Amino acid sequence: DHFGNRRIRTVGELIQNQIRVGLSRMERVVRERMTTQDVEAITPQTLINIRPVVAAIKEFFGTSQLSQFMDQNNPLSGLTHKRRLNALGPGGLSRERAGLEVRDVHPSHYGRMCPIETPEGPNIGLIGSLAVYARVNPFGFIETP
Repeated sequence: DHFGNRRIRTVGELIQNQIRVGLSRMERVVRERMTTQDVEAITPQTLINIRPVVAAIKEFFGTSQLSQFMDQNNPLSGLTHKRRLNALGPGGLSRERAGLEVRDVHPSHYGRMCPIETPEGPNIGLIGSLAVYARVNPFGFIETP
């Protein structure tokens, strides 16, 4: 529950992982084509197929639980949606197995996470927002001024 033990995986990091998966698939296809095609007839256009990378990115945005349409009712709701913290999803918790200790406010949340802004219902305490001056450092930890 302590934020010193929690690491935030940002959207950029999640997309980077998906691109890495797509590039590794593309690399495998290129290696297969290099072994089967004639050396004189090889061109970059015949070797490289971008479809595995595009498919991996589309898979993330289309099927991931962490991908949502942005709330654009007003500028404040859009900003809040961009600063949302989610403990659910791959590598995180599940709604059913999360106990009261995880959902409760911890002293390490002070200045890092807003204790008020959390949804009602089964997601209470699992989804929150960054505090006003909090930011995520390059290592994935929340910093405050």
